[in-house]
Amino acid sequence: MAILQYARRKILSASCLFTLLLVFCIQISSATVATATPLSQQHIVLHAVQQNNPEVTHLLQLKQSGHLAPTVNVLDSLPPTTILQFPLVPSGVKSKFPAATGLVTIVRGNRDDSTSDTVTVDVQKMPPNITFTIFFIEIANKPFGHVEYVADLTTRGDGSGESIFHIISLVSFAMDARNPGTSQDDKEGQTSGINLEHLGMWFSSLQDAQKVLNDDTLKGTIFDGGNPPLHAGPQAMTDGQSAPVF
Repeated sequence: MAILQYARRKILSASCLFTLLLVFCIQISSATVATATPLSQQHIVLHAVQQNNPEVTHLLQLKQSGHLAPTVNVLDSLPPTTILQFPLVPSGVKSKFPAATGLVTIVRGNRDDSTSDTVTVDVQKMPPNITFTIFFIEIANKPFGHVEYVADLTTRGDGSGESIFHIISLVSFAMDARNPGTSQDDKEGQTSGINLEHLGMWFSSLQDAQKVLNDDTLKGTIFDGGNPPLHAGPQAMTDGQSAPVF
């Protein structure tokens, strides 16, 4: 009798173990399906975005044809929103802050009710506690060409900082009203004046630049208004591209 009870307990234990293993396998299978489903749905959504947002398609075509810089990242977005990003690289601060980075994000305004775009400039590993001016510029590097002041950015003690502002960016331009001329913009057609399709950052103060870069021979520049003239420092960051970044 004892032998039969012992055998029965063993059979029941084996049965319970089998049941637990079966439940475990079912849970793993369910988890795999649950994980795969959102990825499949995400693929469908991204495909739909590319099909239904002509602005995204247009910008991707400009990038492919070389009319938009290869560093530009066109993000997936539903109409009427268009979002693009591009990096900034160190120029004037490169010798002292070679790891400095920047990222510019432009969210295009809905042209049905707004002509302004939302621009975010985010920097890391920059000189700490320094104010920089931000300009839209015709040419990414010297001699810069036509320029437009758009914002300031002051870094924190850890060298990070950001500036968010609303402005017309994707069709920004500069001109001399006495001889305005026109330009061909690949994104929105013919425009007035000279297209500004690059972005740069400058030291707001020449004294800050001389101290940070340990160079008393630096000369003042025009890249900050006010008194005295030429009191700004050199360019600190640039998109560094020859093709437009916006």
